[in-house]
Amino acid sequence: MTKSTDPVYKSGYGPYRTLMHSVAAAQFFYGIYFFQYFVTLPDATFAGKFQYLTFLDAIIQAVYFTIALINDFVGTNEVSPKRLPRIRKLKDYMMAAFAFPLALNVGITFWSIYAIDRELILPKALDAVFPSWLNHIMHTNIAVFMILEMFTSFRAYPARGDGMAGLSIFLLGYLIWLHVVKYYSGLWVYPFLEVLSLPQRLLFFIGSLAINWCLYVLGETMNNMIWSKELKMAQRKTN
Repeated sequence: MTKSTDPVYKSGYGPYRTLMHSVAAAQFFYGIYFFQYFVTLPDATFAGKFQYLTFLDAIIQAVYFTIALINDFVGTNEVSPKRLPRIRKLKDYMMAAFAFPLALNVGITFWSIYAIDRELILPKALDAVFPSWLNHIMHTNIAVFMILEMFTSFRAYPARGDGMAGLSIFLLGYLIWLHVVKYYSGLWVYPFLEVLSLPQRLLFFIGSLAINWCLYVLGETMNNMIWSKELKMAQRKTN
């Protein structure tokens, strides 16, 4: 399929999509760099910045948008190409399983707790070392760019079981990592975990897993609605 007949290119998103991928990758990499080398947080543990889901998610977003940018040049954004490049397969799976649900999870969770009591998630004392622009890169822009990506780049979602398996493995690994950090440092990564009882923490962890699974389904549902015509066209081609 040529660019002229590809609905994604016909929509005029091509150059804007590439620009968006470039801006997203650049800002996330810069945010990671600045956070790692110029932000000193109190109560640091042996895990450093890698103890925070925010930091890990920013890395995932930077890697994802870099892959998306590479795909713009050497892969394809066509709906149903004759041969799907590996870079495109990786891009589609990473968006579905990790980039979208984790970005919305971090954004929604952070700003929800912030609205209730910011001292539980980002104390005012940190404003001097954690600038507001970095806060928005890490907790706002991740969701904004994911929504833009959902509307400007076509993707084929993997089988739900395959996608949710990857997400679940990552989330369970992070929950184990939280307890490893707690065991060796004596501190919970997030201050609000200190004020929760054991049953409340269990409910919070279970709820977090459930929210991420729901966000995965939300992403899949949005994708099917936004790209319904393209998906039907791709299905007709394979039948």
